[in-house]
Amino acid sequence: MFWYQQPPRNGLKLIVSSSTWNYHSYEDGYSEAKFEVTRQNTDYSLMTIKNVTAQDAAMYFCAASDH
Repeated sequence: MFWYQQPPRNGLKLIVSSSTWNYHSYEDGYSEAKFEVTRQNTDYSLMTIKNVTAQDAAMYFCAASDH
């Protein structure tokens, strides 16, 4: 499961990926303290953005892979 951020007038940036329910790999500049991911099973993932500010304005996308 992959979560992406697309700020206005910019390309997609990978925030976090998870290969299992308990393991999440965050990209540089992103952390669980800000972007909390909950993954209950292979079909469901929720990302919560904490302490939202104007700098967080963006489109957010989730992508799944079965590989």
